[in-house]
Amino acid sequence: MASRREQDSLGTKRIPANAYYGIQTFRAVENFPISGLRLPPEMVRAYGLIKKAAALTNAALGRLEPRKARAIARACDELLRGRFADQFVVDVYQAGAGTSFNMNANEVLANRANELLGARRGTYRFIHPNDHVNMAQSTNDTFPTAIRVACLLQLPGLLEVMTDLERALSRNARRFQGVVKAGRTHLRDAVPVSLGREFGAYALAVARARGHLHGMGASLGELNLGGTATGTGMNAHPRYRVMAIRRLRQWTRLPLRPAKDLMERTQSLADFARLSGAMRSYALELIRIANDLRLLSSGPNTGFGEIELPAIQPGSSIMPGKVNPVVAEMVDMVGFQVVGHDATVAMATQAGQLELNVMMPVIAYNLLQPMRLLTNASRVFATRCVGGITVNAARCRGYAERSLALVTALAPRIGYVAAAKIAKTSLASGKPIAQLVVEHGLLSASEARRILNPVALAGL
Repeated sequence: MASRREQDSLGTKRIPANAYYGIQTFRAVENFPISGLRLPPEMVRAYGLIKKAAALTNAALGRLEPRKARAIARACDELLRGRFADQFVVDVYQAGAGTSFNMNANEVLANRANELLGARRGTYRFIHPNDHVNMAQSTNDTFPTAIRVACLLQLPGLLEVMTDLERALSRNARRFQGVVKAGRTHLRDAVPVSLGREFGAYALAVARARGHLHGMGASLGELNLGGTATGTGMNAHPRYRVMAIRRLRQWTRLPLRPAKDLMERTQSLADFARLSGAMRSYALELIRIANDLRLLSSGPNTGFGEIELPAIQPGSSIMPGKVNPVVAEMVDMVGFQVVGHDATVAMATQAGQLELNVMMPVIAYNLLQPMRLLTNASRVFATRCVGGITVNAARCRGYAERSLALVTALAPRIGYVAAAKIAKTSLASGKPIAQLVVEHGLLSASEARRILNPVALAGL
């Protein structure tokens, strides 16, 4: 393979001739053959926006030659259109803070900008990765800024599918409002409820989770860009941060603004922990709802069998005709994974020391990956599961009428102790509670029908 020679402060390396990355990226690839995972494309896009804003701002402030700024900006535009995706080759598990990723971006953009100005890759004749592409910047301000921008760019997609899922659950709430079923607590008989109200509660849980995630935008929009290494702004023009962030805000239409305290914003990544926690909370709700649907659809002949989930694929390689709750199972697995992502973010955000938290690459991955997982899982859950649920109303009503918890309605009339005895007698004899209270002379037949009516007890 053809190669070129590049040099840095540690010596020289031969780099593939066709590579847009340079020696610092190459060293990182050599040093960290860890997982084969790369930071998500949202981070690459965010860096393209940041580097373009930096170049144009530095030119406007008289710090960077306009010709060089235009070349860097053109290279950024190409990156933003999807070019150079294969040139971001550094593993997620890399040197702390994300310096290798930042230099990966700097080198790719510098080499392409030099090409645009008529120079060969690797010569850095006109534009240097550090001196020009990285001007007025540090990994310590660009990388957390990129995480925040990337999350804000991806978050609307998640919020949209959460809305779709809420609507699908709400439609079922309306469809099933008149369906009475046995309530269950501790997986034991409880007083009757409406299936529609169960789905309405699921919809509200999703809506609450969406509200918490939506509220993350304000915090994430506060950027430490321009703080450079430690939040002091060293080597950056005093007006740089305001001007650069204004460009980012105009291009992205995101609620971006300079941080009130650049040092605090460089030291603390607590907003990432809050975002991760909100995604974790949503994942836990998804797990709970999916597991309820698995229970309610269990059987069909030996389980609850109160609802039926859409049959979208055969469920067994050996048992013919078996159909499993595959989407709900997928949702569970995604939820478990999101909880794991959150644990990583929690550990990483508390690992900051003094002026910097160096665990940012693993934070970036473990914020953006669960956001993608939750987005895709929620979409499939809404469209291929929740939206196609049907109900066995007769079975629901039958379970409600046989529930031992019907005796709860008797307690005000005959007392708790007597009602408990009726429940035990019903369980032992198999006789319905309504029949027993009449046989024991506790209620008339008409009173039993009125007081023990599952529909009325469910509030319908």
